[in-house]
Parts: sequence; structure tokens; C-alpha cells
Amino acid sequence: MSDQIKNVFVSHISEDDAGLGKLKGLLNANGMTIRDYSISSDNPNNAHSENYIKSEILAPRIQQCSTVVVYVSPETKDSDYVNWEIEYAHKADKRIVGVWAHGEAGCELPEALAKYADAVVGWTGNSIIDAINGDIDGWQNPDGSSPTPRQIKRYSCA
Repeated sequence: MSDQIKNVFVSHISEDDAGLGKLKGLLNANGMTIRDYSISSDNPNNAHSENYIKSEILAPRIQQCSTVVVYVSPETKDSDYVNWEIEYAHKADKRIVGVWAHGEAGCELPEALAKYADAVVGWTGNSIIDAINGDIDGWQNPDGSSPTPRQIKRYSCA
């Protein structure tokens, strides 16, 4: 695989900041470098107004990216910001890819991700890259296998 560079916004909760480094490392080891436009402890946001954060910080960053990757852990579903970022990405016609956190066995997805995801993939470098590039659509279990209808219902609370 040739080296690729992609502009990506990684939607996540702050408690999962450590997972972002693992995600970037996994992608890099498999031939993709991402320019991460998200907010993290390495790139903090010190604003306090929710409207300002959304309109002046998050929205422009999402606009600069081709893909929004959602780092999925059990607590992600409860984040108003993650759901807003996904909704905004959908309205901006961005590709939306969920990536199960490293070691995750499956959990409920954020409501907006269950609704708008182009793909949800396991923790495999090639699968994540293929999903970012649009070569994979649909859902995978955290181990990369195809989910049953029951598993999809569990993940999405449909």
C-alpha cells in the first residue's frame, strides 16, 4: 500500500485521548497518515461557550476534512458533542466512519453514528483505511466479522 495523507476529524470523548495515539499509530503502520483536526489534550480548546465551540472551532475543522472518524467506546454514546459532530458532518456531506476502540467488545453506538455511519469497522488498520477511503460501507463487529441483525440492534438500540 502506498503512503496516503488524509485530513480527518476524530470525534471522541476526552477520556479516550490515549486511544487517538494508538489509532494514528495503527494507520501509520499500515500506510496512512492522518492530519487530525480534532480537539484533544494535545490540541486543547479553552473556550467555554458551547455555541462558540461548535460554530467557531468544531465546524470549521470538520469542514476541512474529508472524513469524520468516530472513536467508539462505551461512554461515547453519551457525549452531546460527539453526536453534534456526527450530525454536523452528515449535514456537510462528509464520510462518517465509526472505529471500535482497541479491545472493545461491542457497545451501544452514539445515536447519530447509528443513524448516519457510512461504515463501522473493527480495530484493523486495513479495514479502517478502506473505510476512510470509501472502499468499505456497512458495519463490522469489533473483531471485524459481520454482525447479526441482533448485534446491530444492540449496537444501535434500534
